[in-house]
Amino acid sequence: MITAYLTHPDCQRHHMGPDHPESPLRLEAIHARLMRDGLLQQTMQGDAPLATDEQLSRVHPPRHLRALEECLPERGLMPLDGDTLMNPDSLLAARHAAGAVVRGVDQVFRHQADNVFCAVRPPGHHAEATDAMGFCFYNNVAVGAAHARARYGARRVAILDFDVHQCNGTIDIFRDDPEVLICTSYQYPFYPWRYLRNEHRNVVDTPLPAGTDGAAFRRAVEDDWLPALHAFKPDLVLVSAGFDAHRDDPLAELCLDDEDYHWVTRLAMEIAALYADNRLVSVLEGGYDPDALGRGAAAHLKALLGLPFA
Repeated sequence: MITAYLTHPDCQRHHMGPDHPESPLRLEAIHARLMRDGLLQQTMQGDAPLATDEQLSRVHPPRHLRALEECLPERGLMPLDGDTLMNPDSLLAARHAAGAVVRGVDQVFRHQADNVFCAVRPPGHHAEATDAMGFCFYNNVAVGAAHARARYGARRVAILDFDVHQCNGTIDIFRDDPEVLICTSYQYPFYPWRYLRNEHRNVVDTPLPAGTDGAAFRRAVEDDWLPALHAFKPDLVLVSAGFDAHRDDPLAELCLDDEDYHWVTRLAMEIAALYADNRLVSVLEGGYDPDALGRGAAAHLKALLGLPFA
């Protein structure tokens, strides 16, 4: 497998204060672990470009994009809500994060890579069409899906989200869109407390109670996701890869291990191999314990590279 790895130094310039869990240290932890394990050297590394206004406006109305720009502070921090703050470089980082998924989509459709991992921040799956929230400004995976449809004519895009939080933003943008299938596993009931009542035919919900371990997670994903994915037959698989369902993560109470992330990545790859000519693009979402995040990302990348877990 040819695996591309996309990131950008400007993603480190966004910060929300010294005690905020969504910090530049997250990408440092991933990079250090991948280097230590000899995985990064096996990828095709590249810089994430800036998403353009046209690419962002496919999922976020221009007036919302302008409103975010107007909130950008000249110095210090500007709170958008209790969890989500902007510094002067936040939207620069966010444009690189969204642009990474666009570049990844280009790479898999142009046969430059089989799959792609976008190690970028800020995350995106809580960003709704007109609402930045939950550490997220632009919905990175949604921008990538819209680009695939506009540029390459993709008609069946599957978005698999295994973060500990439901992808409310992705649901908000694509709800009831028959050309997008959203599969989302998350701790229930838990933030963001939106879209928890599934009323949308294109959303496969996998709510998990606190304390759920890897075996129960795997059974739920197989039972809920696989029938829908085989019926849908996606021509592109996008992954919102959150590592905050790890047993060591401080922000939640699911109990996944590193090997579970390798397993669910392999499941996504098998669907991509069956129906999408291997086309799979993954983008980082949550994960707030540096060591667990690094190990989870390493397990994810091992799978993308076609390597066994151990």
